[in-house]
Amino acid sequence: MSEEIRAIFAKHTELIEPVSLDEAYLDVTENLQSLPTATDVAKAIRAEILEATGLVASAGVSYNKFLAKVASDYRKPNALLVITPTMGPAFVEDLPIGRFHGVGPVTEAKMKRLGIQTGRDLKERSIEELQAAFGSSAGYYHAVAHGIDERPVRAHRIRKSIGAENTFSDDADTFEILAERLAPIVSKVWTACETKGFRGRTVTLKVKFSDFVQITRARSMTEVVPDRATLEDIRRQRQIRLGS
Repeated sequence: MSEEIRAIFAKHTELIEPVSLDEAYLDVTENLQSLPTATDVAKAIRAEILEATGLVASAGVSYNKFLAKVASDYRKPNALLVITPTMGPAFVEDLPIGRFHGVGPVTEAKMKRLGIQTGRDLKERSIEELQAAFGSSAGYYHAVAHGIDERPVRAHRIRKSIGAENTFSDDADTFEILAERLAPIVSKVWTACETKGFRGRTVTLKVKFSDFVQITRARSMTEVVPDRATLEDIRRQRQIRLGS
């Protein structure tokens, strides 16, 4: 995350949970500027980001992390959406399943094959039905369909790894295609390492297939990975290639 943007967040709350290079959860229940509402805090932060960087920003305000994330994504790239406790249940019921945070294109397609088009459809499924179809993710889907997300904002997390991922909307079934699509992910990871001054010794590659089977390969070095070229070389080596 940009240190400039993080500094703006820190003016308003100490409870900041970074989730990507350009996004974070903030708990502003007790904000440092004594603004009357979370909506006022979001407005102030967006204005300060624009003034400091020239960049527009979207924000979502709600009573849990799931709904705040959905609200933030709902009208990107330059909007503020507030979902109040009164609005929450109906909003989730009407939400297209592809808009649910945590539902990627592959999961969306599977849900639609099962007749789950909206939050209302998801809410009507029992936890047992969801477990049969989605395994360990069922509890999350069941909870958020009811507008429930009890995860706290975890500030000052000790970050043990840096990662990036992407979900492909079409098949990537050869090593050459996967290698091509992996390149921007590697670039994103290395940019984050440079920004944070992080280095590591282990490179891990994960692939999740359309049937939700996931396989992982890792390679540990005797020394830290010193530069992007070395990371690229490790990525190309057959030792961490994923067989079909």
